[in-house]
Amino acid sequence: MGAFPTTDTAGFDTALAASVLDWWHDAGVDLLVEEEPRDWTAAEPVRPLSYAPPPAPNAAPGIVAEPPVQPTLLPDTLEAFLAWRLSDAAPEADWDGVSLAATGPNDAALMILVDCPDRDDGDAGRILSGASGRLFDRMLAAIGQSRETVHIASVCARRPLAGRAPAGLETRLAEIARHHVGLIAPRGLLLLGNAASRAVLGTELTSARGHSHDVDHKDGKSRAVASFHPRFLIEKPMAKAESWKDLQMLMGDMRA
Repeated sequence: MGAFPTTDTAGFDTALAASVLDWWHDAGVDLLVEEEPRDWTAAEPVRPLSYAPPPAPNAAPGIVAEPPVQPTLLPDTLEAFLAWRLSDAAPEADWDGVSLAATGPNDAALMILVDCPDRDDGDAGRILSGASGRLFDRMLAAIGQSRETVHIASVCARRPLAGRAPAGLETRLAEIARHHVGLIAPRGLLLLGNAASRAVLGTELTSARGHSHDVDHKDGKSRAVASFHPRFLIEKPMAKAESWKDLQMLMGDMRA
C-alpha cells in the first residue's frame, strides 16, 4: 500500500506529498481516512431530523420577495467561452499559477479531457507537458492521432492545491466541463483520470472504465471512454495494457 518510502521521512517535502496525493487521486482514491480506528459495523447514532419551515409569503402588501440567485450563464459560443475560461470571472481565477487554454481544432472529432494542469505545465504553457506529455503523445500516435488533430482541455484551467479541486467547486467545474464538450460536440471523448470521469459521467473512474458512455449535448451526443491519466501510467506501468484496451474501444466507437 505504501505510495512512498517509509524508511526515511526526514527528507519528505511538500512536492513529494503532492505527488503522492496525485498518485492516489488518479487511482480513484479521493476520500480522507480517519486517524483513529473506527467500528464500521456499529449502528449509526440516531440524529434528530431538522426541519426548516418554508419561507413565509410577503409579510405585507407591496413587499416583493427577492428572487433566488441564478448561476452565472456560460457563453454560448466557443470563442466567447474560451476567452471567459481564462478571464477573472472563471472559478479558478484567484488560484495560484496561470490558466492554460484548451488546444487543438475547435471542430475536432476527438476531444481529450484531463483533470488539471500538471505542476510543470504552467512553465511549458500547455496542458500535458513533460514526461506525462511525452507518454500522451505516444498514446495519440498509437491511435493515429496527434495534438494537431484533437481538442485538449482540462476540468480545472489552473492547477489546484495538491492537484485536486476544492469540494465546493466540483459541481460548478463539472458543469463548465460538460458545457465545453457540448460546444466542441466531438464524435469521441477520452476522459483521462478520475476527476474527468466524475465531471462528465458523474461516476468514479474504476466504475466508468471498460464501457463506452453516451454524453448528450445540444448538438447530439458523444461517445465517451474513461481511462488512466498518463501520470498514473508512469507510476504504474502495468496499467498500460488496460489503457490500450480503452483506446481501442474509443477508436472502435468512433469508427462505428
